[in-house]
Amino acid sequence: MRTVTVVGASLSGLYAARELRSQGFDGRLVIVGDEPHRPYDRPPLSKDFLTGRASEEHLALTDDEETTGLDAEWLLGKRARGLDARGRTVLLDDGRTVSTDGVVIATGASARRLPGSRLTGVHTLRTLDDAHALRDELAGGPRQVVVIGGGFIGAETASSCAGLGHTVTVVEAAALPLVPQLGPEMAAVCAALHRRGGADLVTGTGVAALRGTVAVTGVELFDGRVLPADTVIVGIGATPNTAWLAGSTLALHDGVLCDDGCVTALPQVVAVGDVARVGGTRAEHWTSATEQPRVAVANLLAGRTLETAGSLPYFWSDQYGARIQFAGRRRDGDTVRIAEGELTDGAPAEGGFLALYERDGRTNAVLSVDRPRPFMRARRELVRGGSRPQPAAL
Repeated sequence: MRTVTVVGASLSGLYAARELRSQGFDGRLVIVGDEPHRPYDRPPLSKDFLTGRASEEHLALTDDEETTGLDAEWLLGKRARGLDARGRTVLLDDGRTVSTDGVVIATGASARRLPGSRLTGVHTLRTLDDAHALRDELAGGPRQVVVIGGGFIGAETASSCAGLGHTVTVVEAAALPLVPQLGPEMAAVCAALHRRGGADLVTGTGVAALRGTVAVTGVELFDGRVLPADTVIVGIGATPNTAWLAGSTLALHDGVLCDDGCVTALPQVVAVGDVARVGGTRAEHWTSATEQPRVAVANLLAGRTLETAGSLPYFWSDQYGARIQFAGRRRDGDTVRIAEGELTDGAPAEGGFLALYERDGRTNAVLSVDRPRPFMRARRELVRGGSRPQPAAL
């Protein structure tokens, strides 16, 4: 294999490039990215970067020394528009083509938008440019902020806006935010963090329309209420960036379909990160983006699936001064037990808590708020309980 092209200058794309070099690939390495920026860390965008505690330089995932060491051709600000598997070519939107022997698909996902409206003052928060635009607007004085979506991005952004002194309302269509991830008992605890942090939480109704002519002035809900708004932040999930692969014969269904080793049905093509549906699951988490590339690259260089990416799901979130950490595989019907700490009026008491999700005498998942050391011990126990990556059958 003489040339490998990594499509996506993202976290997972960077890790794939690192793995290619560390696993002995010494050929031509091309990294294509649709943003003009070198790889940067996205989690701080809704937190320290938005509040001004971190600069753009603090987000950088690589420095000049590593960039030189990777010896890669960086094609930044260039969007891939097609993959010709038969001709082993990546097509770019500027008309150029990149001939390649292997491809790592790491194009990530894009923020979902509300249909129809292009009013000023309406934002998503997925990219560095998104974060710059929102930060500049919030710096203009007190705002009435409505956050649509109570998931992790929405909650973190709401927390940052409240911390900056803005009036914040979070709208969540479900009865509670984060139920799919945490279950109803612990979702209620996270809902209490909004109230404790000074944000209003509206649940059980969705958004019917945005009000305004040029700039947004309000958010109309399905129940008839209209929330005044100077700034609206839409956090309703993300869509995997697979449009450029249409016609490539790759199997696409809410991501690029891969086996358990990140290997697609096309020879010498693997996928990693937010765009990859690995073994039936697409996980938009930092740990997936950093752990999958090792396995994907090993299988790419071997030309077949030798290893599988079976790591234990793990994610974290910072909201209203609290660090939330979760690991494992929660299932409906699990019993949730507070193993350490306690709740006060439905919210974490001082010092936080550690909760275990249990079924048939076995712990399936663990959640903590502000208990990092006990959480890490519990997470290690979960891994020892059988969640380590396993080699594929030969």
